[in-house]
Amino acid sequence: MESRPKVTPLVRPSARRSHVPPLGVHPTPDGGVDVAVAAAHATGVELCLIDVVSPDLPPHDPARYAERRVPLDGPTYGVWHAHVPHVRPGQRYGFRAHGPWDPEAGQRHNPAKLLVDPYARGLVGDLAYGPETLGAVSAPRDPEARDDDPDGRWWIAHRYGAADDRDSLAHVPHSVVVPSHPGPPPLSRPRVPWADTVVYEAHVRGLTMGHPGVPPELRGTYAGAAHPATVAHLRDLGITTLELLPIHAFASEPRLVAHSLTNYWGYQTLGFFAPHAAYATRAAQDAGPAAVLDEVRGMVHLLHSAGIEVLLDVVYNHTCEGGDDSLHVSWRGLDNAGYYLHDGASPAALADVTGTGNSLDFRRPRVVQLALDSLRYWAEVVGVDGFRFDLATTLGRAAHGFTPDHPFLVALQTDPVLSGLKLVAEPWDVGPGGWQTGQFPPPMAEWNDRFRDAARGFWLDAPREGSHGRELHGLRELTTRLAGSADLFGHSDPPLMRGPVASVNYVTAHDGFTLADLVAFDHKHNEANGEDNRDGSDHNLSWNHGVEGHAPDGSDAATEPWSAVVPLRRRSQRNLLATLLLAAGTPMLTAGDELGRSQGGNNNAYAQDNAISWVDWDLDDAARDLLATTRYLLALRAEHAALRADSFFLGTPRPGEDQPDLLWFTADGAPMDRDAWAVAGRRVVQMLRPGPDDDDAHVLLVVNGGLDDVEVTLPPPPGGEAWERVWSSTWDRPEPPDDDPGDDETDGGTLESLSVEVFLGR
Repeated sequence: MESRPKVTPLVRPSARRSHVPPLGVHPTPDGGVDVAVAAAHATGVELCLIDVVSPDLPPHDPARYAERRVPLDGPTYGVWHAHVPHVRPGQRYGFRAHGPWDPEAGQRHNPAKLLVDPYARGLVGDLAYGPETLGAVSAPRDPEARDDDPDGRWWIAHRYGAADDRDSLAHVPHSVVVPSHPGPPPLSRPRVPWADTVVYEAHVRGLTMGHPGVPPELRGTYAGAAHPATVAHLRDLGITTLELLPIHAFASEPRLVAHSLTNYWGYQTLGFFAPHAAYATRAAQDAGPAAVLDEVRGMVHLLHSAGIEVLLDVVYNHTCEGGDDSLHVSWRGLDNAGYYLHDGASPAALADVTGTGNSLDFRRPRVVQLALDSLRYWAEVVGVDGFRFDLATTLGRAAHGFTPDHPFLVALQTDPVLSGLKLVAEPWDVGPGGWQTGQFPPPMAEWNDRFRDAARGFWLDAPREGSHGRELHGLRELTTRLAGSADLFGHSDPPLMRGPVASVNYVTAHDGFTLADLVAFDHKHNEANGEDNRDGSDHNLSWNHGVEGHAPDGSDAATEPWSAVVPLRRRSQRNLLATLLLAAGTPMLTAGDELGRSQGGNNNAYAQDNAISWVDWDLDDAARDLLATTRYLLALRAEHAALRADSFFLGTPRPGEDQPDLLWFTADGAPMDRDAWAVAGRRVVQMLRPGPDDDDAHVLLVVNGGLDDVEVTLPPPPGGEAWERVWSSTWDRPEPPDDDPGDDETDGGTLESLSVEVFLGR
């Protein structure tokens, strides 16, 4: 490799300490902008004002653009800043950082690379995946050399190589000055109580790409997500809270681009303040970043008007820049050692606890500030109601690992804006001590992977093993999850403070099998991802019920083996839905599961922006039956307070009450005592949840996870009257078949194998 001089300073640091405006680029009343960017180790930073002077040239042609550079003052406590006159909203810009190029010390300043403002409110343009967007010398000068390297090996940089002097201005997205926006109207949030919350996890694009009721020009957009046809489905289903996969601006990984794939899920953030422009309508994209932001704000407002909250899945644990040998587009060029977690060794190497190549270092005040400023912006300006934090353990990592008293987590608890929102942690990462389910502080809720595994294990994995003659298992784990997972979320000071609503219960999520695929595949089928089926989890706890895959299109469901397999699969889906939607805790439904959506056995469809991932709205009879069942179960939950517990069950009468708040019974109606719980292989249980008030119904769930039918004697209702059976997972639809009266008063009977029944008593 040819030797090159180290990058030299642009200016000398100023010894004066002056006023520092808020980070980012903000319009001022005099027609200029206040500029501030954190780059503590830089020796000089320039604001680069970019104009399109030859719009007929291709976007990645340098001759298309003109650039004017404005040196910034500083650093003042690590921040470079200035007031720049005559800069209006809509102006494209970026930064260039001068300073040491010393990769062995973690420093990677390279003024040849135009850098995205970490606080940019809008971005335009696409990232070009070539050597220009690397910081180090890494590839042949001849671009045609890449044609002989289809696997993208040309992308791999020399980790400690010299600074690359190819200018990246025409090859990276440009930051854009966006006008100041007011916040949402006062009291506009639905503010759904946690106990009433039902979360629906969806992808902005995938939710409506195939929706026939959404106009073609709105499909796959922010506007489409709030279209009346979309809203009607959510409201009719019983959804209170729409959780959107990442809508922060993001970029795809170079490896995917080399294989003609894209990152569909969006967990590769390029801008923590800018909406992802590709999800906006074509009209908004053409009008510019301000119009894109207006469309996002409009989506939130319309959903609020329908009484639906909006949560954003946010990715503050890492960025799109990847490892040391990958992209050089923003944080890496401004302050690589200040933003990214390093191992402390010499030469310096990134410490990757996220599995993505880099992890943001939440021991650094500027990183904590970036995340908090971003959250407040989306809450106050866009108006969203809360956030789900991807790989949240990374956000609580201090010098010696995760701590619930981390400054970032303390800030979430105490911030006057954020503490009143819905905050949900994905409570793990891939670093040491990464699994932290139950350890996050209030008011945070958490994804409960133990619930997911208990439900799948009880209804799918155990019966699959039992069908091969092995002992069935899982009842005690399942009942603990049905009761709200106090073993995980009850530890607090004082105890039991968080309540079962802290447990976000789910059976599926964007990551993994869909509900329909859980019951149709024993093994993942991820060949379309281009990784030889090596990606994705092998721990699926799924069951194909005897035949791998779904029935081929056009096959006769009345023929073998489908006539035997398909009814069992549909019942298993209903069992899982009942477990999810009737358990204590906060249920989260994955978009399309209520319609029987399949990904063809792909359990890691992160790179599939196509029909594999999109919700299929072309419903057959089975899909309509499943949709009706899901609606009915959510209606039961909404109607009966006993199914919406706000505090943990005690198993004893509460003050002023004469009935225990939770009771368990055996198949013959006897109370479950210590000996009953210890019976190996027990698979039948009855869960009685009395109504909290005199006017509320009591709810009895009767579960048979065994492979044989059993005779069940129901316990007497607390009110003394007979039980009314209102639902059974043996029914294809919410209403009973003609040969089953369904709503008869009963004190028991035959409970079919692998089934759930629900009874009401007054």
